[in-house]
Amino acid sequence: MTGRVAYRHKRKKPMGEINVVPYIDVMLVLLVIFMITAPLLTQGVKVDLPQASAETVAPTSIPPLVVTVDAEGNLHFTKGAERSIQLDAEGLAVRIAAELQLRPETPVYVRGDRNVSYGKVVTVMAVLQQSGVPGVGLLTETPD
Repeated sequence: MTGRVAYRHKRKKPMGEINVVPYIDVMLVLLVIFMITAPLLTQGVKVDLPQASAETVAPTSIPPLVVTVDAEGNLHFTKGAERSIQLDAEGLAVRIAAELQLRPETPVYVRGDRNVSYGKVVTVMAVLQQSGVPGVGLLTETPD
């Protein structure tokens, strides 16, 4: 080799490789946590509560839908000034869904007897929510 110098090229080592295995482990743990807690967060009945003291409901041009729970826990459906109809929970869900398809802006109110259990009223509100009711009003009597 005359006048030539042979250089041997060395392969460069990477500066630093990131080990992603711990990150995958953390992501899997987070995934399991979210999968367990997500169903727990979605339970409940959405009710828009007033921010101020209860006021008299202003009359609207659309007759309201009123679901009454009597002292025995029976459900009664009333539309505006029409006669009350006694229904079971499934019949109520079908009737409410049909009424809201015709007029989605129709107000829906629940009237519960003071002697009926709280659980029965909550069950009715859950049925209304499943039927597509965006918000429910609770009817009360004014104290004397």
